[in-house]
Amino acid sequence: MTPTRRSLIAAGAALPLAASAAAAQRGATSNAAHFSLGFAPHEGSFKSRGGLLEQIAFAADQGFRAWEDNEARARPVAQQEAMAKALQQRGMAMGVFVASMPRWSEFRPIFGSDDGAEREAFLADVRASIEIAKRLNTRRATVVTGFLDPRVPVEIQTARVIDLMRRAGDIVAPHGLVLVMEPLNTRVNHPHVYMQSWSAGYAVARGVNNSGIKILADCYHEQIQSGNLINSLATCWDEIGYIQFGDNPGRNEPGTGEINYANVVRWLRDKSYAGVIGMEHGNAREGRAGEERLIAAYRAIDRVAGEEA
Repeated sequence: MTPTRRSLIAAGAALPLAASAAAAQRGATSNAAHFSLGFAPHEGSFKSRGGLLEQIAFAADQGFRAWEDNEARARPVAQQEAMAKALQQRGMAMGVFVASMPRWSEFRPIFGSDDGAEREAFLADVRASIEIAKRLNTRRATVVTGFLDPRVPVEIQTARVIDLMRRAGDIVAPHGLVLVMEPLNTRVNHPHVYMQSWSAGYAVARGVNNSGIKILADCYHEQIQSGNLINSLATCWDEIGYIQFGDNPGRNEPGTGEINYANVVRWLRDKSYAGVIGMEHGNAREGRAGEERLIAAYRAIDRVAGEEA
């Protein structure tokens, strides 16, 4: 979800993606068909094509309808504005950025403990993210609900996390911004995190009961931690505000692991999901061959899901 994690491991519930044909064609150099869903690459997905803006242009030419940038918060304002302009010119939607970065190596913050300073620092990040979201023209930002405190009963920690996220929701909801809480797996990547499954996210989101707080359903993490993806999507659907893909094992493009993403895509299409789907993973192969393989992988799940519908 974040640049730090990548280095460590290598308004409504759906964001509308419809764009005018004129906007989609401005500057286009390819006749590639648009994907049926809002698959969103990120900087690095097409790194052989140049820098950030060149990669956005290439993605648009391949028919991608959205973009994701977890690193956007740390970018200079001028670069944020240039990225937003490039996406607008190509008729592409902007997905999430990270609103508040955990201190991964320290296993902090711990929102379930009685540490008011960490909670206030988190809320300060949330407030600052409102202007960033407006600048990027997005209505989704990612948050992590911290780490577990082994000294405090989980039930107490849950109550405190709910209280904090309700305060955060009250800050962002009037601005049309939704904070999507990301459950993370503890078996491969993120030991000791508080929120470890979509069901845990569902419990917090229902407890918060605020339109500004939803779940980020990252299929890679959920597959490792709990599996049963389609049933879990159905169970938690009312509280899911954003979706990310990544196969397991390896956290690369669909088709490199065990997840049947064609079936997931078909299910999302049946639900008329119109939001962004972050391609929160790496490329299984380096260079342009890997980039072409990435595009082909998404073409395959998009096509097969359509044929089976």
